[in-house]
Amino acid sequence: MPTWNEIVKNNPAHSINYANRWQMLAEQGHDIVGEARLIDAMAQRESRILDAGCGQGRLTGFLTDRGHTVVGFDVDPVLIDIAKEANPDATFYVGDLSTDEIPESDFDLIVSAGNVMGFLAPEGRQPALDHLYRALKNGGRAVIAYGSGPGRAWSFPEFFANAETAGFVVEHKFSSWELDPYTDRSEFLVAVLRRPKPLWPGAVGD
Repeated sequence: MPTWNEIVKNNPAHSINYANRWQMLAEQGHDIVGEARLIDAMAQRESRILDAGCGQGRLTGFLTDRGHTVVGFDVDPVLIDIAKEANPDATFYVGDLSTDEIPESDFDLIVSAGNVMGFLAPEGRQPALDHLYRALKNGGRAVIAYGSGPGRAWSFPEFFANAETAGFVVEHKFSSWELDPYTDRSEFLVAVLRRPKPLWPGAVGD
């Protein structure tokens, strides 16, 4: 599967078309923030949340409106500009999960929805998980979802192995944002990962 940058390079209008599609779905009354409702339910009030691969900010805005401090991070500057205009109370950065450290850290929760992981090049998968791990506070959780079907080479067993290499503990596996059970035949994954707390007091990030 091509990366997001490769898709945009081949079709410069892709970013605007992508944002417009979500806007149209919202105007038609479709639910476009179901993932954010789950994250909000998992979070304590006024949590620090990273929206990794935030796109035009559809989840960022929902979570900000519920009192969380939200940072959006995305590789696409066009989508980031749209997100900034729509969500002036949130903070946004342009960056590539595969190559760039997250500019802020100590997050209580990270959400990565919208098949962001499916667009990563194979060599960027482990670095992306490493960057997300370092952005979390000790005890924090990352909720990462993507599909693994034809054209998506990052199998779920490989993802779990990469997550554990980064330092994560895999706490829960679901096959949908409605928390349907995950099985070996699932073609969609919602993984809840945790950065463990240190075993001794006073450790960095405690």
